Amino acid sequence: MAQYEFLTTWCLDAPIDDVFEVLHASEKFPEWWKGVQSVEVLESGDADGIGELGRYSWRSVLPYTLVFDSRVTRVERPHLIVGEATGELEGVGTWRLFEGSGTAVIYEWRVRTTQVWMNLFGPLARPAFAWNHDRVMRQGGHGIAELLGTQLVAHD
Repeated sequence: MAQYEFLTTWCLDAPIDDVFEVLHASEKFPEWWKGVQSVEVLESGDADGIGELGRYSWRSVLPYTLVFDSRVTRVERPHLIVGEATGELEGVGTWRLFEGSGTAVIYEWRVRTTQVWMNLFGPLARPAFAWNHDRVMRQGGHGIAELLGTQLVAHD
């Protein structure tokens, strides 16, 4: 299996509670995040969303739709959301939010591919997969800023 670690930072001129609520409501990602084709909630979680299981379908520039499930395993409002992915990708995604003059969002995505073709082409395709991931995350940063009526101050 090919392993990947991605780190994305968004700096938004918006209150932390507003940013957290948007990220916590992942079923609404397709409404504002270009590249997210669909999110289907398969199982509800508790009052904080812990235990929620969603099926995510993503498509960006590469001609392939990536589908995986993610279960929310930890929530610390308004600073942390952690989910464990299974399916075409397996691993852990962690949203960390920090409050300052706005909100800094750090997303850490540690995953491995499970599809045979992805694993076979992983060494050659790694730069394309990384580029695609960065593009999708940049689109998400711009989408959340637009939804919140603010600016994406920085993206990395």
